[in-house]
Order: sequence, then structure tokens, then C-alpha cells
Amino acid sequence: MTKLFTLLAVLLSFSFAFAGDDAKKGNDTVPPVLNYKMKSLGGQDVDLSQYQGKVLLMVNTASKCGYTPQYKDLEAVYKKYHEKGFEILGFPADNFGHQEPGSDKQIAEFCEKNFGVTFPMFSKVSVKGDDQVPLFKYLTANAPETGEIKWNFEKFLISKDGKIAHRFRSKANPSSDEVTQAIEHELAK
Repeated sequence: MTKLFTLLAVLLSFSFAFAGDDAKKGNDTVPPVLNYKMKSLGGQDVDLSQYQGKVLLMVNTASKCGYTPQYKDLEAVYKKYHEKGFEILGFPADNFGHQEPGSDKQIAEFCEKNFGVTFPMFSKVSVKGDDQVPLFKYLTANAPETGEIKWNFEKFLISKDGKIAHRFRSKANPSSDEVTQAIEHELAK
């Protein structure tokens, strides 16, 4: 009987040790939303996992849209919160009315010249349709409000733990109380 209790004790201690290892591995994994590699406007590969632990605002952008002036507000919000662990990731897309016709080089020049954009911008992608990139498939399927992107300048707020905390449609200005309060809430966590 004593041997049986000893054997059970040993087995239990091993199972707790392995459970602890699994829990630790779970904490070290990259959240699904950051498990992508994208190209920057300059053509470099960017592993989105480098943004792990930060609050992110991912935005599909366009240079010839009625919402294009939001670049100015995005840059202001970026400057306001960047030192607190906040990043904006811009993804130009030409899915709506051919409002992003330029090359990556032209997009970079436009953003710098017209709005002084300093936040990370990525190579032009497709955010809906048959050629939708996997990152935006994930965002649109897992946001609090699911469904395809309806227009340029939709915004996805990602929490420090890599969860999609909010989705803001195009008309939500980045510097509005609605958006900035959500950013501040996520930064305070």
C-alpha cells in the first residue's frame, strides 16, 4: 500500500511539473494577431511579433480618399502615446475605388510630404476579397464586430496581450474621444 501511495505521489509531482512547463510555454507564445510577417514600404521583412506587449492601432489606409486627412490625426495620436508603449501600423490598400493607386515608394513620399508620417507603414496589401492578406482575414474574423472591411481607414485596436480590443469604422477619427479613451484604457492595463 505504501508503494502505491509513493508511486501516486511521484506521478502527481511529474504531472504538476509538466503542467507548469506547458503554462510557461503558453505565456511565451506570440498572439495570433502578431504571428505574421509583412513587408515595410521600404521592402524590408517585418515580423509583427516585435510589437508584442504594446498597444497597437492597425489601420488600412489610402492616399486619395475622403478620409486621407486622418493621416494627420493618426500621426498626432502616435506622437502623443508612442512613448507609453503605443504603435500605429499603417497598411495601404487599393480595395475601394482605386484610392491607393501608387507604388510603395509613391505612398511613402506622399505620407512623408503631406502628413509627416513617422509611424510604421507597410507595403500595399489587399484587405478584402479573394486576395485578402492573412493578417486582415484574421482581424476581420476575430474583431468584436466581425465582417469585411467596408472602406479605407478602418482601425483595429490591439491590446498588450494581443487581443483585438476594439474595431473602429472609417468615420471614427483617430483623435476622437472614442478612440483616444480606448487607447488610454488599453495602455493603463
